Amino acid sequence: MLSRTTTKRRDGLRKKIVALLVLSISLFIIFTGCGGGGAEIQQSTQTLGQELTDLDKAYKDGLITEKEYDKTKKSLLKKYN
Repeated sequence: MLSRTTTKRRDGLRKKIVALLVLSISLFIIFTGCGGGGAEIQQSTQTLGQELTDLDKAYKDGLITEKEYDKTKKSLLKKYN
């Protein structure tokens, strides 16, 4: 049979291990969440010419209005200049 002192030491050690484990898991969760909040970063590989061609096609196919076409075209030209 174990003495009371040995049992107390084991209990104390178990509590420290559990506390350390909880702390480690908590830190892992916190720092994993710091990776941008789930925001996607997309890098456009299209050229201005391709974007204008796509915009023109969308207008001709009736997917956007003339007002949307003009506004978007102006925005694209401003973005690349």
